[in-house]
Amino acid sequence: PEESLACNRSCHSSTHTMATTDLVQAKAFLLQASDSSGLNLYDHLADVLAKVLDERPTNGADKLEEISRTVKASKFKHSASTIQNVPEVSRDVSLANQQVQLFRAPVGEDEEQEAQHVLPNIMEIAQFFEDSSIGLGREETFRIFLALKKLSEVNPLKSVRFWGKIFGLESNYLVAEAEYKEGEEPHTAEPEAPPQEQSGEGGEAEPNPDALPKSQYKPPPAVPAEEYGKGTNKKVYFVCSEPGTDWKLLPDVVPKQIVVARQIRKFLTGRLDAPVVCYPPFPGNETNYLRAQIALITAGTQVSPLGYYTFDEEDTEEDESARENFVVNEEFEEKPRAELLDATLAGWVHHAPYVLPQGRCRWVDPNPKRDDEEEDNDDEEHDEEEPAAAEPETGPPLLQPLQNDKDVDGQPAWTTRVATSLLPGYSCVCISSNRWPGAHAFAQGKKFDNIYIGWGHKHLSDPYSPPLPPAGETEFPVGPAITEAADPSREEEAAFEAAQAAAAEEAEAEVEEGEDDE
Repeated sequence: PEESLACNRSCHSSTHTMATTDLVQAKAFLLQASDSSGLNLYDHLADVLAKVLDERPTNGADKLEEISRTVKASKFKHSASTIQNVPEVSRDVSLANQQVQLFRAPVGEDEEQEAQHVLPNIMEIAQFFEDSSIGLGREETFRIFLALKKLSEVNPLKSVRFWGKIFGLESNYLVAEAEYKEGEEPHTAEPEAPPQEQSGEGGEAEPNPDALPKSQYKPPPAVPAEEYGKGTNKKVYFVCSEPGTDWKLLPDVVPKQIVVARQIRKFLTGRLDAPVVCYPPFPGNETNYLRAQIALITAGTQVSPLGYYTFDEEDTEEDESARENFVVNEEFEEKPRAELLDATLAGWVHHAPYVLPQGRCRWVDPNPKRDDEEEDNDDEEHDEEEPAAAEPETGPPLLQPLQNDKDVDGQPAWTTRVATSLLPGYSCVCISSNRWPGAHAFAQGKKFDNIYIGWGHKHLSDPYSPPLPPAGETEFPVGPAITEAADPSREEEAAFEAAQAAAAEEAEAEVEEGEDDE
């Protein structure tokens, strides 16, 4: 019996040892972590059972898979951040939010009637141009119409019209031509005057022998700009990149800017503050260059049927070339279509003043004569030569027929055509400029208008070549003091030495005679 009891104990012990070993191995297997999620089956089963016991769901066997999926999802940790960035508003969405303001309910009746009086029917004008295959499309034109209406509501304008569109490398310019009411003037930032050097107090400063020489060059006097309402500044111009954006008032143009703009050829960027890097240097940024180009295009392409405008009777100028004011001729009669289509262009005239080479529409003397007293005082203080008198510049008078325009590469300056040849009796007459590509005008009955759509460049027969800089100044004045002389011969050296010895002997003799006299 004792041997049997010992045998039973030995078998039970071996069986328990084997069971323990199997349990350890099974637990070790369950504790193996997954390569993808990092979880192990042992902990997952323990969490699932704990969740079942905590929640005690009905029909737990049916929901075991769902509970297992929920437990696994609660332990999931994504390496990336779950916080989403705020999406950036695209340019199109931002522009749409600005343009939607144009479609708001109209203003009061009084303001609505005033806006109609200031603003022409842009859609009707666009239809005439569209018949001639010219325009920006009805949708964009209607948005421009609304933008011009808003411009007339926020500014005290007497009249406003759509001048045209100038393309740029980054964005384009929509240009509005306007005129302020009487008593109102545009407020633009005036250019700052360069600081003047102040002379020291207490008389003239003592000359410094080591100081560098100062340049004696004096720049020519600046030609004054024409005031608002006259010449190149007769109208004001607003620009914007898209309908609905803010209109920017361009500053008045000065003659120097027009003179340089005629010598350079630059593409516009679409940014008003962009610098204009060129030679000759342009006095300003893209805002001023754009304004100068608008002045040149306006002077050369604003045309109307002959007889539509007539000179104002109140204009007392005797010289026809100096007359600037004109009014609508109330007795104007519709021009025959054949006269407007005539290749001689005798039925059309320029109603914008010509810009002289000086950069103004009316010439002024850059060196005006001063009073006699001032001249006498200046003659006493400074003995300087007076600049030569400038020769006056003249140009074609206002309302000059287009038949006097110079040809462009052997072709007429303008091309005329009817909008459609199928119904010529009912279509308008369109005229396009060959000197300024993109400038067009139409005439239909007593209606006409002008528009410009282009890059703002004048036609060139040859490729543009920038002008060369002027020749450099001479470093020293030419004269005997700095001119190298030929080496003297031996005879000349001997004569020079003899003359020096004789002069030294005479000086010694004079010194001895003076000592004897004392």
